Amino acid sequence: MRPVQSHGMTARLADIAAQAGVSEATVSRVLNGRPGVSAATRQSVLTALDLLGYERPVRLRQRSAGLVGLVIPELENPIFPLFAQVIGQALTRQGYTPVLCTQTAGGSTEDQLTEMLVERGVAGIVFLSGLHADTTADMERYDRLIGQGVPFVLINGFTDKVAAPFVSPDDRAAVHLAVTHLAALGHERIGLAVGPKRFVPVLRKIEGFVRAMGDVLGTAPDDAEKLIRHSLYGLEGGQAAATALLGDGCTAVVCASDMMALGAIRAARQQGLSVPEDVSVVGFDDSPLIAFTDPPLTTIRQPVTAMGQAAVRALLEEIGGTPAPHSEFVFLPELVVRGSTASAPRNHPGA
Repeated sequence: MRPVQSHGMTARLADIAAQAGVSEATVSRVLNGRPGVSAATRQSVLTALDLLGYERPVRLRQRSAGLVGLVIPELENPIFPLFAQVIGQALTRQGYTPVLCTQTAGGSTEDQLTEMLVERGVAGIVFLSGLHADTTADMERYDRLIGQGVPFVLINGFTDKVAAPFVSPDDRAAVHLAVTHLAALGHERIGLAVGPKRFVPVLRKIEGFVRAMGDVLGTAPDDAEKLIRHSLYGLEGGQAAATALLGDGCTAVVCASDMMALGAIRAARQQGLSVPEDVSVVGFDDSPLIAFTDPPLTTIRQPVTAMGQAAVRALLEEIGGTPAPHSEFVFLPELVVRGSTASAPRNHPGA
């Protein structure tokens, strides 16, 4: 790139003027940042500079409004890249540069990633399913961020210990939708496969499950609790939890993620059962590609686009100095019925 120097400037002004289709005086006005030039004309002069290979004067370069960190637990579950895409696009549209930070086993922790982002002077941070969702984690790390003046927003997992905006799907309503759907198909022994108990979304799903089993099927809370299995998120975890639930005579399993639901389908098949004829399975997230599994998965769709955009809006308000309310924005999920749920088997001992 050649800088636009003053010597021999006239020839260059003439080139730029010709390229932009404007007068040399107009080019001079734009380069010196003087008023009296329309936005469209200014843009065509800057484009001419770029095309002719001149560097733009420093003050006319497009400045990034700043870096914004997005800290996520992993990329294995396709719901996380989907959130990253929605949030990244929303930030880019507002002139920010998104920086994707993924925790790695034995590698970067949330705290290390946060420290690295703060050292680089980020404008703000979005935490997705982070330590804020873990009821056993120390929340002081977020207070320290507030003390350092770094704006942030938290997605999936609420705590009243942190004074920041939260964005969540309604986990209780989600499970209620699933149980209602399965009960309408004639299922009575419905199991719940969820992650570890220390996470806020898990506790909420349990509440929603116990309440729904009572409301819809008249199941006593103690009996509903017996139909819950905790495992690790992911295929293997879903398989382990579902294996136990099928052993308990469940004809349907509601899972805390689509990955767990795929594990549940695998568990049913290992026992020689077919989905949905013998066992119905409901996922959670509606991650990309989940409509194309065999069978296509009935699932509860997280409103990712609405949640991601709300998180970015709240963060930009924080950055702009008009903080969003320090409360939780809760988004209603919807049930997407596909091929993994069907009427309860008639000959089942639990029927």
